[in-house]
Amino acid sequence: MAWFTLILAGLLETFGVAMINQLSVKRNWQTVVLLIVGFGFSLALLSYSLRYIPMGTGYAIWTGIGVVGSAIIGMLFYGESKDWKRLVFIAMVLGAAVGLKLVS
Repeated sequence: MAWFTLILAGLLETFGVAMINQLSVKRNWQTVVLLIVGFGFSLALLSYSLRYIPMGTGYAIWTGIGVVGSAIIGMLFYGESKDWKRLVFIAMVLGAAVGLKLVS
């Protein structure tokens, strides 16, 4: 259950980052509320997960999901570069997160 909540926390972090970008595009109170809710639930779920998963591993995976998710959201919805070199480094971050899970 802790790993599931950690993954969900990482996805909510990605959502929060997307709302930060959306806020720079369109300033309104709904986006601010979604940003706060996204990061709030993300941190709450991270806190729960770290009761059962070592802190270094949990935080690294949470951050890795946020980094990879934010990069993918940026490429799909905000016109960011899809250069093959960028994709290789995103895959490396994802591989490192999976590697941490395997050795924990």
